[in-house]
Amino acid sequence: MPPLRLLAPHYWPTWLGLGLLRMLAPLPLPLLQVLGGGLGRLIDYLPIRQVRTARTNIQLCFPEWSAAQREQLLKQHFVNIGITMFETALAWWASDARIQRLTEVEGLEHLAAAQAHGKGVILLSAHFTTLEIGARTIAARIPTNIMYRPTHNPVMERFLSRNRALRTRRAIRRDDVRTLVTALKANEPVWYAPDQSYRNKGAQMVAFFGIPCATNTATSRLAKMTGAVVLPYFPERLANGRYRMVILPPMTDFPSDDAQADALRFHQLIEAHVRNVPAQYLWIHRRFKGLSAEYPDYYQR
Repeated sequence: MPPLRLLAPHYWPTWLGLGLLRMLAPLPLPLLQVLGGGLGRLIDYLPIRQVRTARTNIQLCFPEWSAAQREQLLKQHFVNIGITMFETALAWWASDARIQRLTEVEGLEHLAAAQAHGKGVILLSAHFTTLEIGARTIAARIPTNIMYRPTHNPVMERFLSRNRALRTRRAIRRDDVRTLVTALKANEPVWYAPDQSYRNKGAQMVAFFGIPCATNTATSRLAKMTGAVVLPYFPERLANGRYRMVILPPMTDFPSDDAQADALRFHQLIEAHVRNVPAQYLWIHRRFKGLSAEYPDYYQR
């Protein structure tokens, strides 16, 4: 039973949303994707900040494209956003066996070799629309720790922390460095996606699609501190409705003595995957924020 304060009326929409998603979870994946795609087509027409943000990001990253090409990508992106909202029910409630049937993972041999190294593994991922299903896919096969960013909604935070704790080895808050280091030193894999805008201590401006953006460079420090092997891990929603996750070989000469250069290398890997599946990147995030007022404000209304 949740605390009484979480049953207050202003949390009722959150509880209703969770209940609806739970009811959707048993539905066949093709139906979930059709329903989600329809919702995404509707969202694209709404006058909301997320649509403006996605349009701005696409313009910044693909200046060589025509306006018609960028608008087409915007529409495809919101179809993927809608699918994400419905497939999240699958990621949160489906059994490990069902997740394994619907997904495939390439490069598991790289993970096995990294664990044989004995000092932990950082599965370095990024914020694609397949984020939730991507993390769940690896956790359904191998006990994996998941780093996550807490939400401001206490109902969602309570649900997510409990759900992820059930589905993963541990659900680690992104500011809980001690638990993260403990997991790596125990030779456990940790799924980690540090590619969103980060303006706290230690942030640096690192180019993404050639545009400087505030970036968390802690991956290098974590790898240096623990000796963990760093494996890029990228998800993809396939045309046949299934999912493929790819574990790339370990990043060579990583970490270096330059954390900013290390982050740039990872950004370049993300960019290559974005160009492969451009509609599946999370364009609704305001990635190109600066660390100070001297940088452009791309997201002015």
